Amino acid sequence: MAKTKAVTPTTSTPQTKRTLEKRIGHTTYEVHICFNEQSKESMNDKICRLIKNQIADSQ
Repeated sequence: MAKTKAVTPTTSTPQTKRTLEKRIGHTTYEVHICFNEQSKESMNDKICRLIKNQIADSQ
């Protein structure tokens, strides 16, 4: 199974960046995640909203 590595930034800013690395086969994928810590919408809420919007757009 491939390992996922999370790297946390050393400084705290309103817009926090995190990096995930995932190796699949001989390829390593690096994903940069940015979010605003002061946001009122949770990640779950955001994902649900994106899915609902995509469903609405496809109809």
